[in-house]
Amino acid sequence: MEKAELFRALHARRGAFIIPNPWDAGTAKLLAAMGFEALATTSLGLANTLGSATVSLDAIIENCRVVAEATDLPVNADLENCGADDPKTAAKAITRAAEAGVVGGSIEDFTGDPRKPIYDFSLAVERVQAAVEAARALPFPFTLTARAENFLHGRKDLDDTIKRLQAFEAVGADVLYSPGLYDIGTIRTVVSSVGKPFNLVMGFADPTLTVDQLSAAGVKRISVGGAMERYALAAFLKCAREMKDRGAFTYVRDMAPIGEVRAAFG
Repeated sequence: MEKAELFRALHARRGAFIIPNPWDAGTAKLLAAMGFEALATTSLGLANTLGSATVSLDAIIENCRVVAEATDLPVNADLENCGADDPKTAAKAITRAAEAGVVGGSIEDFTGDPRKPIYDFSLAVERVQAAVEAARALPFPFTLTARAENFLHGRKDLDDTIKRLQAFEAVGADVLYSPGLYDIGTIRTVVSSVGKPFNLVMGFADPTLTVDQLSAAGVKRISVGGAMERYALAAFLKCAREMKDRGAFTYVRDMAPIGEVRAAFG
């Protein structure tokens, strides 16, 4: 309850806050030690650590447990499409995530099928409504985020995206989210079209944007999705290429200080 109420309060206070995305217990502890106020899981980051392009709902839920238990911070879960097309079945993922220790989570309208990537409008809304009902049935205020995925899957239809977000808000979603928005003008247009807090993911947005600019545009929550994990992979590959191609090891100069790591890990 304490974590849930703290998480709600972050969305209610003035200005935007950053919610970074660890992918395991170690990265969660490092972020907590740095003073971040909340964390969010990343299904992409998890899939990469498992050496897979996709990840199962069971694996996502287990990762929720691992990250939630690693720190005292509130955790939001990336639940993808909640593992099912059927609204009632998908809504069960909300209950499972809550039981794993997270105090917020998302449901998205991406089907997982590249041939038909986005759920039809009515079904997408029904799925969010079912997820909201599952969240409201919990014994604490679970923060339910509804995601409109058009821009990530080749459907750069701003009007339809806004229509979906407004419909998700109307059936009770607490936070709205449309990954793939890039420029500040489009971001401002979307944020101004809804009344609930908006989450922007910086992994797909203009990287020159700052917290102050996004806050001024009305964004409430700023996540990074799998960006930090992919950056870590880039560093890993750079180290490997230096050894393989040059027979050199100069990368050790840039290692994380062992004292800082040990302090975070207790």
